[in-house]
Amino acid sequence: MTLHRRTFLLGGLASAGVVLAGPAVANAVAYPFTLGVASGEPTSDGFVLWTRLAPSPLNADGLGGMSSASVAVEWQVSTDQYFTQLAASGTFTATQAWAHSVHVEVAGLAAGREYWYRFRALGHISQVGRTRTAPATGSSPALTMLFASCSHYEAGYFTAYRRMAEENPDLILHLGDYIYEGGAGSGVRTHQPSGEITSLANYRVRHALYKRDVDLQAAHAVAPWLVVWDDHEVENNYANMIRADSSPAGDFAARRAAAYKAYYENMPLRSAQAPSGSNLQLYRRLRWGSLATLHMLDTRQYRDDQACGDGTKVCPAADNPARTLTGAAQESWLLDGLGQGLATWDLIGQQVFFAQKLAAADGSKSMDSWDGYTANRGRIQAGWQARGNTPVVLTGDVHRHWASNIMDNYATQNKVIGTELVTTSITSSGDGNAADTGTSSLNPHVKFYKNQRGYVRTVTTSTQMNVDFRVLDKVTVRDYPVKTAQSYVIQAGNPGLQAP
Repeated sequence: MTLHRRTFLLGGLASAGVVLAGPAVANAVAYPFTLGVASGEPTSDGFVLWTRLAPSPLNADGLGGMSSASVAVEWQVSTDQYFTQLAASGTFTATQAWAHSVHVEVAGLAAGREYWYRFRALGHISQVGRTRTAPATGSSPALTMLFASCSHYEAGYFTAYRRMAEENPDLILHLGDYIYEGGAGSGVRTHQPSGEITSLANYRVRHALYKRDVDLQAAHAVAPWLVVWDDHEVENNYANMIRADSSPAGDFAARRAAAYKAYYENMPLRSAQAPSGSNLQLYRRLRWGSLATLHMLDTRQYRDDQACGDGTKVCPAADNPARTLTGAAQESWLLDGLGQGLATWDLIGQQVFFAQKLAAADGSKSMDSWDGYTANRGRIQAGWQARGNTPVVLTGDVHRHWASNIMDNYATQNKVIGTELVTTSITSSGDGNAADTGTSSLNPHVKFYKNQRGYVRTVTTSTQMNVDFRVLDKVTVRDYPVKTAQSYVIQAGNPGLQAP
Protein backbone atom coordinates (compact mmCIF):
# COMPACT_ATOMS: atom_id res chain seq x y z
CA MET A 1 0.00 0.00 0.00
CA THR A 2 1.25 3.49 -0.81
CA LEU A 3 0.91 6.04 1.94
CA HIS A 4 0.08 9.52 0.78
CA ARG A 5 0.66 12.90 2.35
CA ARG A 6 -1.14 15.53 0.30
CA THR A 7 -1.84 19.16 0.91
CA PHE A 8 -5.49 19.76 0.17
CA LEU A 9 -6.27 21.24 -3.25
CA LEU A 10 -9.82 22.03 -4.26
CA GLY A 11 -9.29 20.54 -7.73
CA GLY A 12 -7.95 17.32 -6.22
CA LEU A 13 -11.14 16.61 -4.35
CA ALA A 14 -13.26 17.59 -7.31
CA SER A 15 -11.46 15.08 -9.48
CA ALA A 16 -12.16 12.41 -6.90
CA GLY A 17 -15.87 13.17 -7.11
CA VAL A 18 -16.03 14.15 -3.48
CA VAL A 19 -17.55 17.27 -1.95
CA LEU A 20 -16.48 18.29 1.51
CA ALA A 21 -17.45 21.39 3.45
CA GLY A 22 -13.99 22.18 4.71
CA PRO A 23 -12.63 25.14 6.67
CA ALA A 24 -11.68 28.29 4.87
CA VAL A 25 -8.26 28.11 3.28
CA ALA A 26 -7.59 31.49 4.90
CA ASN A 27 -7.45 29.59 8.20
CA ALA A 28 -4.80 27.20 6.94
CA VAL A 29 -1.87 26.52 9.27
CA ALA A 30 1.13 24.27 8.92
CA TYR A 31 0.46 20.63 8.11
CA PRO A 32 -1.42 19.30 11.17
CA PHE A 33 -1.22 15.53 10.50
CA THR A 34 2.42 15.16 11.57
CA LEU A 35 1.53 12.27 13.89
CA GLY A 36 -0.03 10.14 11.18
CA VAL A 37 -3.33 8.29 11.19
CA ALA A 38 -4.49 5.09 12.85
CA SER A 39 -7.45 2.79 13.29
CA GLY A 40 -8.42 0.29 15.93
CA GLU A 41 -11.06 -1.67 17.81
CA PRO A 42 -12.58 -3.37 14.74
CA THR A 43 -16.06 -4.85 14.97
CA SER A 44 -18.08 -6.58 12.27
CA ASP A 45 -19.52 -3.24 11.15
CA GLY A 46 -16.93 -0.62 12.00
CA PHE A 47 -13.81 0.59 13.78
CA VAL A 48 -12.25 3.64 15.40
CA LEU A 49 -10.39 6.17 13.28
CA TRP A 50 -7.72 8.26 14.98
CA THR A 51 -5.52 11.24 14.33
CA ARG A 52 -4.32 14.20 16.35
CA LEU A 53 -3.77 17.70 15.04
CA ALA A 54 -0.24 18.86 15.83
CA PRO A 55 1.53 21.15 13.35
CA SER A 56 4.33 21.64 15.93
CA PRO A 57 4.16 18.31 17.75
CA LEU A 58 7.11 18.81 20.11
CA ASN A 59 6.08 22.16 21.58
CA ALA A 60 6.80 21.96 25.28
CA ASP A 61 3.24 22.82 26.30
CA GLY A 62 2.06 19.53 24.79
CA LEU A 63 -0.57 21.23 22.64
CA GLY A 64 1.14 20.55 19.33
CA GLY A 65 1.12 24.12 18.07
CA MET A 66 -2.66 24.30 18.13
CA SER A 67 -4.62 27.27 19.47
CA SER A 68 -7.41 26.95 22.02
CA ALA A 69 -10.00 26.92 19.24
CA SER A 70 -11.96 23.78 18.46
CA VAL A 71 -11.46 22.44 14.94
CA ALA A 72 -13.89 20.63 12.65
CA VAL A 73 -12.06 17.57 11.26
CA GLU A 74 -13.71 15.93 8.30
CA TRP A 75 -13.24 12.21 7.78
CA GLN A 76 -13.99 9.81 4.96
CA VAL A 77 -14.10 6.02 4.67
CA SER A 78 -13.92 4.52 1.20
CA THR A 79 -14.15 1.06 -0.31
CA ASP A 80 -11.09 1.84 -2.44
CA GLN A 81 -7.81 3.61 -1.84
CA TYR A 82 -8.62 6.30 -4.44
CA PHE A 83 -11.81 7.32 -2.63
CA THR A 84 -14.07 6.87 -5.65
CA GLN A 85 -16.72 5.07 -3.54
CA LEU A 86 -17.36 6.54 -0.11
CA ALA A 87 -18.82 4.20 2.49
CA ALA A 88 -19.08 6.74 5.31
CA SER A 89 -18.09 10.30 6.12
CA GLY A 90 -18.63 12.93 8.77
CA THR A 91 -17.10 15.62 10.94
CA PHE A 92 -15.50 15.34 14.37
CA THR A 93 -14.86 18.35 16.57
CA ALA A 94 -11.33 18.25 17.96
CA THR A 95 -10.84 20.25 21.15
CA GLN A 96 -7.87 21.54 23.07
CA ALA A 97 -9.14 19.71 26.19
CA TRP A 98 -8.18 16.45 24.45
CA ALA A 99 -5.09 17.81 22.70
CA HIS A 100 -7.04 18.05 19.44
CA SER A 101 -7.16 14.29 19.18
CA VAL A 102 -9.77 12.66 16.97
CA HIS A 103 -11.58 9.43 17.85
CA VAL A 104 -14.25 8.63 15.26
CA GLU A 105 -16.36 5.53 15.93
CA VAL A 106 -17.57 4.33 12.52
CA ALA A 107 -20.44 1.83 12.29
CA GLY A 108 -22.81 0.48 9.66
CA LEU A 109 -20.15 -0.95 7.33
CA ALA A 110 -19.93 -4.38 5.72
CA ALA A 111 -18.31 -7.17 7.71
CA GLY A 112 -14.95 -8.70 6.92
CA ARG A 113 -13.58 -6.31 4.32
CA GLU A 114 -10.91 -3.66 3.76
CA TYR A 115 -11.57 0.07 3.87
CA TRP A 116 -9.45 3.18 3.43
CA TYR A 117 -9.78 6.43 5.34
CA ARG A 118 -8.43 9.95 5.57
CA PHE A 119 -9.02 13.25 7.35
CA ARG A 120 -9.13 16.90 6.36
CA ALA A 121 -8.65 19.92 8.57
CA LEU A 122 -7.18 23.43 8.48
CA GLY A 123 -6.75 23.31 4.73
CA HIS A 124 -4.82 20.04 4.65
CA ILE A 125 -5.64 16.44 3.92
CA SER A 126 -4.05 13.58 5.80
CA GLN A 127 -2.23 10.47 4.79
CA VAL A 128 -4.46 7.57 3.72
CA GLY A 129 -4.82 4.65 6.10
CA ARG A 130 -6.03 1.13 5.43
CA THR A 131 -8.20 -0.69 7.92
CA ARG A 132 -10.77 -3.46 8.01
CA THR A 133 -13.87 -4.67 9.76
CA ALA A 134 -13.95 -7.94 11.65
CA PRO A 135 -15.72 -10.90 10.03
CA ALA A 136 -19.38 -11.54 10.73
CA THR A 137 -20.44 -13.95 13.43
CA GLY A 138 -20.71 -17.39 11.90
CA SER A 139 -17.77 -16.92 9.55
CA SER A 140 -14.16 -17.91 10.21
CA PRO A 141 -11.81 -16.61 7.51
CA ALA A 142 -8.08 -16.90 8.23
CA LEU A 143 -6.64 -14.14 10.44
CA THR A 144 -3.11 -12.84 9.90
CA MET A 145 -2.15 -11.04 13.09
CA LEU A 146 1.07 -9.48 14.34
CA PHE A 147 1.84 -8.60 17.93
CA ALA A 148 4.60 -6.50 19.43
CA SER A 149 5.69 -4.64 22.56
CA CYS A 150 8.39 -2.50 24.13
CA SER A 151 9.43 0.20 21.67
CA HIS A 152 12.12 2.25 23.39
CA TYR A 153 12.86 5.23 21.15
CA GLU A 154 16.48 5.66 22.21
CA ALA A 155 17.42 1.97 22.04
CA GLY A 156 17.01 1.61 18.29
CA TYR A 157 15.16 2.46 15.12
CA PHE A 158 11.62 1.26 14.58
CA THR A 159 12.47 -0.92 11.56
CA ALA A 160 10.39 -3.75 13.05
CA TYR A 161 7.31 -1.53 12.79
CA ARG A 162 8.18 -0.94 9.12
CA ARG A 163 8.50 -4.68 8.51
CA MET A 164 5.14 -5.21 10.23
CA ALA A 165 3.54 -2.73 7.84
CA GLU A 166 5.05 -4.57 4.88
CA GLU A 167 3.32 -7.79 5.95
CA ASN A 168 -0.14 -6.23 5.40
CA PRO A 169 -1.69 -7.94 8.45
CA ASP A 170 -5.38 -8.02 9.24
CA LEU A 171 -4.80 -6.95 12.81
CA ILE A 172 -1.96 -5.69 15.04
CA LEU A 173 -1.80 -6.07 18.82
CA HIS A 174 0.45 -3.88 20.92
CA LEU A 175 0.99 -5.41 24.35
CA GLY A 176 2.51 -2.51 26.22
CA ASP A 177 5.48 -0.19 26.71
CA TYR A 178 4.49 1.79 23.64
CA ILE A 179 6.51 4.70 25.04
CA TYR A 180 9.16 4.90 27.77
CA GLU A 181 8.95 7.50 30.49
CA GLY A 182 12.63 7.97 31.30
CA GLY A 183 14.74 11.00 30.54
CA ALA A 184 17.23 11.37 27.73
CA GLY A 185 19.95 8.72 27.73
CA SER A 186 22.68 7.52 25.42
CA GLY A 187 20.96 5.58 22.65
CA VAL A 188 20.87 6.00 18.90
CA ARG A 189 18.52 8.99 19.30
CA THR A 190 17.33 11.16 22.14
CA HIS A 191 14.18 11.42 24.18
CA GLN A 192 12.23 14.64 24.40
CA PRO A 193 11.47 16.08 26.93
CA SER A 194 14.95 15.47 28.30
CA GLY A 195 13.86 14.67 31.88
CA GLU A 196 11.68 11.84 33.15
CA ILE A 197 8.13 12.72 32.16
CA THR A 198 5.55 13.38 34.88
CA SER A 199 3.10 16.06 33.68
CA LEU A 200 0.34 15.90 31.07
CA ALA A 201 2.34 18.22 28.80
CA ASN A 202 5.38 15.92 29.16
CA TYR A 203 3.43 12.77 28.32
CA ARG A 204 1.81 14.44 25.32
CA VAL A 205 5.19 15.52 23.93
CA ARG A 206 6.71 12.06 24.51
CA HIS A 207 3.82 10.40 22.65
CA ALA A 208 4.28 12.93 19.85
CA LEU A 209 8.00 12.18 19.65
CA TYR A 210 7.25 8.50 19.11
CA LYS A 211 4.33 9.12 16.78
CA ARG A 212 6.52 11.27 14.49
CA ASP A 213 8.50 8.16 13.59
CA VAL A 214 7.59 7.24 10.00
CA ASP A 215 8.03 3.50 10.57
CA LEU A 216 5.60 3.55 13.46
CA GLN A 217 3.21 5.65 11.39
CA ALA A 218 3.38 3.05 8.59
CA ALA A 219 2.42 0.25 10.98
CA HIS A 220 -0.52 2.24 12.29
CA ALA A 221 -1.70 3.11 8.79
CA VAL A 222 -1.74 -0.45 7.46
CA ALA A 223 -4.17 -2.21 9.81
CA PRO A 224 -6.38 -1.75 12.86
CA TRP A 225 -4.62 -2.01 16.23
CA LEU A 226 -5.71 -3.36 19.58
CA VAL A 227 -3.61 -1.83 22.35
CA VAL A 228 -3.01 -2.40 26.03
CA TRP A 229 -0.39 -0.78 28.18
CA ASP A 230 2.23 -2.07 30.58
CA ASP A 231 4.22 -0.01 33.08
CA HIS A 232 6.37 2.37 31.04
CA GLU A 233 3.39 4.29 29.72
CA VAL A 234 3.34 5.65 33.30
CA GLU A 235 6.38 4.61 35.39
CA ASN A 236 8.59 1.53 35.57
CA ASN A 237 7.09 -1.36 37.59
CA TYR A 238 4.30 0.62 39.24
CA ALA A 239 1.47 -1.37 40.82
CA ASN A 240 -1.95 0.25 41.01
CA MET A 241 -1.16 3.45 42.98
CA ILE A 242 2.14 2.18 44.34
CA ARG A 243 5.35 3.46 42.84
CA ALA A 244 8.54 1.48 42.31
CA ASP A 245 10.56 4.35 43.77
CA SER A 246 10.11 7.97 44.84
CA SER A 247 12.05 9.66 42.06
CA PRO A 248 11.03 12.10 40.78
CA ALA A 249 8.90 13.19 43.73
CA GLY A 250 5.31 14.16 43.21
CA ASP A 251 1.65 13.18 43.41
CA PHE A 252 1.48 9.76 41.76
CA ALA A 253 -2.31 9.83 41.36
CA ALA A 254 -1.97 13.05 39.36
CA ARG A 255 0.88 11.56 37.35
CA ARG A 256 -1.08 8.41 36.55
CA ALA A 257 -4.08 10.52 35.52
CA ALA A 258 -1.86 12.55 33.18
CA ALA A 259 -0.29 9.44 31.68
CA TYR A 260 -3.62 7.71 31.17
CA LYS A 261 -5.13 10.81 29.54
CA ALA A 262 -2.21 11.19 27.15
CA TYR A 263 -2.39 7.48 26.33
CA TYR A 264 -6.07 7.75 25.42
CA GLU A 265 -5.46 10.88 23.36
CA ASN A 266 -2.82 9.11 21.29
CA MET A 267 -4.41 5.71 20.71
CA PRO A 268 -7.28 4.55 18.46
CA LEU A 269 -9.55 3.75 21.41
CA ARG A 270 -13.29 4.10 21.83
CA SER A 271 -14.89 6.70 24.09
CA ALA A 272 -15.70 3.81 26.43
CA GLN A 273 -11.98 3.88 27.26
CA ALA A 274 -11.83 7.63 27.94
CA PRO A 275 -10.21 8.15 31.35
CA SER A 276 -11.97 9.29 34.45
CA GLY A 277 -9.42 10.95 36.70
CA SER A 278 -6.64 8.46 37.37
CA ASN A 279 -8.71 5.49 36.14
CA LEU A 280 -9.19 4.06 32.65
CA GLN A 281 -10.87 0.73 31.91
CA LEU A 282 -8.62 -0.82 29.31
CA TYR A 283 -9.60 -4.47 29.64
CA ARG A 284 -12.13 -5.36 26.97
CA ARG A 285 -13.11 -8.06 24.53
CA LEU A 286 -13.15 -8.14 20.73
CA ARG A 287 -14.70 -10.76 18.48
CA TRP A 288 -13.15 -11.81 15.18
CA GLY A 289 -16.14 -13.59 13.64
CA SER A 290 -16.50 -17.11 14.98
CA LEU A 291 -12.77 -17.69 14.61
CA ALA A 292 -11.34 -15.91 17.64
CA THR A 293 -12.23 -13.94 20.74
CA LEU A 294 -9.54 -11.56 21.96
CA HIS A 295 -9.59 -10.92 25.70
CA MET A 296 -7.36 -7.89 26.32
CA LEU A 297 -6.16 -7.56 29.91
CA ASP A 298 -4.78 -4.75 32.08
CA THR A 299 -2.32 -6.17 34.61
CA ARG A 300 -1.02 -2.82 35.97
CA GLN A 301 -3.96 -0.75 37.16
CA TYR A 302 -5.52 -3.17 39.66
CA ARG A 303 -2.62 -5.29 40.91
CA ASP A 304 -1.36 -5.74 44.41
CA ASP A 305 2.15 -4.46 44.98
CA GLN A 306 4.94 -6.76 43.86
CA ALA A 307 5.72 -9.09 46.75
CA CYS A 308 8.91 -8.95 48.77
CA GLY A 309 9.91 -5.61 47.31
CA ASP A 310 9.83 -6.76 43.65
CA GLY A 311 12.78 -8.27 41.81
CA THR A 312 13.62 -11.95 41.19
CA LYS A 313 13.74 -13.94 44.40
CA VAL A 314 12.31 -16.69 46.58
CA CYS A 315 9.22 -15.16 48.17
CA PRO A 316 6.50 -17.24 49.88
CA ALA A 317 4.22 -14.19 49.91
CA ALA A 318 3.95 -14.50 46.14
CA ASP A 319 1.71 -17.53 46.72
CA ASN A 320 -0.69 -15.73 49.07
CA PRO A 321 -4.21 -16.68 47.86
CA ALA A 322 -5.40 -13.14 48.45
CA ARG A 323 -2.95 -11.59 46.02
CA THR A 324 -4.19 -10.41 42.62
CA LEU A 325 -2.64 -9.20 39.40
CA THR A 326 -5.94 -8.55 37.62
CA GLY A 327 -8.19 -7.39 40.43
CA ALA A 328 -11.32 -9.35 41.31
CA ALA A 329 -13.61 -7.66 38.79
CA GLN A 330 -11.29 -8.28 35.83
CA GLU A 331 -10.66 -11.88 36.88
CA SER A 332 -14.42 -12.52 36.98
CA TRP A 333 -14.86 -10.73 33.64
CA LEU A 334 -12.19 -12.88 32.01
CA LEU A 335 -13.61 -16.15 33.26
CA ASP A 336 -17.10 -15.12 32.23
CA GLY A 337 -15.85 -14.34 28.74
CA LEU A 338 -13.98 -17.60 28.44
CA GLY A 339 -17.15 -19.40 29.47
CA GLN A 340 -19.15 -17.87 26.65
CA GLY A 341 -17.37 -20.02 24.06
CA LEU A 342 -17.95 -17.49 21.30
CA ALA A 343 -15.27 -18.72 18.91
CA THR A 344 -12.86 -21.51 18.08
CA TRP A 345 -9.91 -19.67 19.64
CA ASP A 346 -9.61 -17.73 22.87
CA LEU A 347 -6.64 -15.35 22.66
CA ILE A 348 -5.62 -13.55 25.85
CA GLY A 349 -3.59 -10.41 25.10
CA GLN A 350 -1.72 -9.20 28.17
CA GLN A 351 1.53 -7.79 29.48
CA VAL A 352 3.71 -9.96 31.71
CA PHE A 353 5.09 -13.52 31.56
CA PHE A 354 2.23 -15.93 32.31
CA ALA A 355 3.75 -19.43 32.56
CA GLN A 356 5.97 -20.32 35.49
CA LYS A 357 9.61 -19.45 34.81
CA LEU A 358 12.07 -20.30 37.56
CA ALA A 359 15.28 -18.30 37.53
CA ALA A 360 17.27 -20.72 39.71
CA ALA A 361 17.03 -24.11 41.38
CA ASP A 362 16.14 -22.47 44.69
CA GLY A 363 12.79 -21.47 43.18
CA SER A 364 13.48 -17.78 42.71
CA LYS A 365 11.25 -16.11 40.12
CA SER A 366 10.12 -12.68 38.97
CA MET A 367 7.79 -10.85 41.33
CA ASP A 368 6.66 -8.56 38.49
CA SER A 369 5.21 -11.44 36.43
CA TRP A 370 2.37 -13.92 37.11
CA ASP A 371 4.91 -15.89 39.16
CA GLY A 372 4.44 -13.18 41.78
CA TYR A 373 0.67 -13.79 41.80
CA THR A 374 0.41 -17.57 41.58
CA ALA A 375 -3.02 -17.90 43.20
CA ASN A 376 -4.53 -15.49 40.68
CA ARG A 377 -2.94 -17.50 37.86
CA GLY A 378 -4.15 -20.74 39.38
CA ARG A 379 -7.74 -19.52 39.61
CA ILE A 380 -7.70 -18.43 35.97
CA GLN A 381 -6.11 -21.68 34.78
CA ALA A 382 -8.60 -23.76 36.78
CA GLY A 383 -11.41 -21.60 35.46
CA TRP A 384 -10.54 -22.06 31.82
CA GLN A 385 -10.15 -25.81 32.28
CA ALA A 386 -13.56 -26.00 33.94
CA ARG A 387 -15.03 -24.14 30.98
CA GLY A 388 -13.29 -26.28 28.38
CA ASN A 389 -10.97 -23.60 26.97
CA THR A 390 -7.45 -24.12 25.64
CA PRO A 391 -6.38 -20.48 25.26
CA VAL A 392 -3.31 -18.98 23.68
CA VAL A 393 -1.79 -16.30 25.92
CA LEU A 394 -0.03 -13.47 24.05
CA THR A 395 2.56 -11.60 26.11
CA GLY A 396 5.10 -8.75 25.92
CA ASP A 397 7.35 -7.06 28.52
CA VAL A 398 10.55 -9.13 28.62
CA HIS A 399 12.41 -8.06 25.46
CA ARG A 400 12.93 -11.64 24.31
CA HIS A 401 10.99 -14.16 22.26
CA TRP A 402 9.72 -17.07 24.36
CA ALA A 403 7.31 -19.92 23.64
CA SER A 404 5.86 -22.16 26.34
CA ASN A 405 3.34 -24.85 27.03
CA ILE A 406 1.12 -23.75 29.90
CA MET A 407 0.89 -26.58 32.44
CA ASP A 408 -1.86 -27.62 34.81
CA ASN A 409 0.87 -28.31 37.38
CA TYR A 410 4.34 -26.91 36.75
CA ALA A 411 5.97 -29.10 39.40
CA THR A 412 4.75 -32.39 37.96
CA GLN A 413 4.43 -31.21 34.32
CA ASN A 414 1.30 -33.35 34.24
CA LYS A 415 -0.80 -31.79 31.50
CA VAL A 416 -0.58 -29.08 28.84
CA ILE A 417 -3.63 -26.82 29.19
CA GLY A 418 -2.71 -23.81 27.08
CA THR A 419 0.04 -22.11 25.12
CA GLU A 420 1.98 -18.88 25.67
CA LEU A 421 3.66 -16.85 22.94
CA VAL A 422 5.88 -14.02 24.20
CA THR A 423 7.00 -11.38 21.74
CA THR A 424 10.39 -9.75 21.97
CA SER A 425 10.68 -5.96 21.88
CA ILE A 426 10.64 -3.62 18.93
CA THR A 427 13.87 -2.00 20.20
CA SER A 428 14.18 -2.28 23.99
CA SER A 429 17.52 -3.79 25.11
CA GLY A 430 19.12 -2.89 21.78
CA ASP A 431 20.34 -5.34 19.17
CA GLY A 432 20.45 -8.37 21.47
CA ASN A 433 22.52 -11.48 20.92
CA ALA A 434 21.25 -14.35 18.80
CA ALA A 435 23.66 -16.74 20.54
CA ASP A 436 22.16 -16.23 24.01
CA THR A 437 20.58 -19.27 25.63
CA GLY A 438 17.50 -18.97 27.81
CA THR A 439 15.75 -22.32 28.03
CA SER A 440 16.58 -24.47 31.04
CA SER A 441 15.80 -27.83 32.60
CA LEU A 442 14.25 -25.79 35.41
CA ASN A 443 11.42 -24.94 33.03
CA PRO A 444 10.86 -27.94 30.75
CA HIS A 445 7.60 -26.50 29.45
CA VAL A 446 9.47 -23.47 28.04
CA LYS A 447 10.47 -24.53 24.54
CA PHE A 448 11.95 -21.50 22.79
CA TYR A 449 13.97 -18.36 23.52
CA LYS A 450 15.59 -15.77 21.27
CA ASN A 451 17.34 -12.57 22.30
CA GLN A 452 16.80 -10.47 19.22
CA ARG A 453 14.31 -7.74 18.41
CA GLY A 454 11.19 -8.11 16.25
CA TYR A 455 7.60 -9.32 16.61
CA VAL A 456 5.40 -12.42 16.31
CA ARG A 457 3.25 -13.33 13.32
CA THR A 458 0.30 -15.70 13.65
CA VAL A 459 -1.91 -17.01 10.86
CA THR A 460 -5.00 -18.55 12.43
CA THR A 461 -7.61 -20.75 10.81
CA SER A 462 -10.42 -22.81 12.30
CA THR A 463 -8.08 -25.81 12.57
CA GLN A 464 -4.65 -24.43 13.50
CA MET A 465 -2.47 -21.43 14.28
CA ASN A 466 0.83 -21.05 12.45
CA VAL A 467 3.31 -19.06 14.54
CA ASP A 468 6.47 -17.33 13.30
CA PHE A 469 8.90 -15.55 15.62
CA ARG A 470 10.27 -12.71 13.44
CA VAL A 471 13.63 -11.06 14.19
CA LEU A 472 16.07 -8.43 12.92
CA ASP A 473 19.83 -8.77 13.37
CA LYS A 474 20.17 -5.10 14.31
CA VAL A 475 17.94 -2.22 15.35
CA THR A 476 20.77 0.24 16.01
CA VAL A 477 21.23 0.43 12.24
CA ARG A 478 18.28 1.38 10.08
CA ASP A 479 16.43 -0.87 7.65
CA TYR A 480 17.62 -4.37 8.47
CA PRO A 481 15.53 -7.15 6.88
CA VAL A 482 13.34 -9.37 8.99
CA LYS A 483 13.56 -13.15 9.11
CA THR A 484 11.88 -16.03 10.91
CA ALA A 485 13.88 -17.43 13.83
CA GLN A 486 11.46 -20.20 14.78
CA SER A 487 8.05 -21.51 13.78
CA TYR A 488 5.41 -23.56 15.55
CA VAL A 489 1.92 -24.88 14.96
CA ILE A 490 -0.84 -24.92 17.58
CA GLN A 491 -3.86 -27.07 16.80
CA ALA A 492 -7.32 -25.84 17.70
CA GLY A 493 -8.52 -27.58 20.86
CA ASN A 494 -5.16 -29.30 21.35
CA PRO A 495 -2.97 -26.95 23.42
CA GLY A 496 0.78 -26.85 23.15
CA LEU A 497 3.54 -26.13 20.66
CA GLN A 498 4.13 -28.49 17.77
CA ALA A 499 6.67 -28.54 14.96
CA PRO A 500 5.31 -27.00 11.76
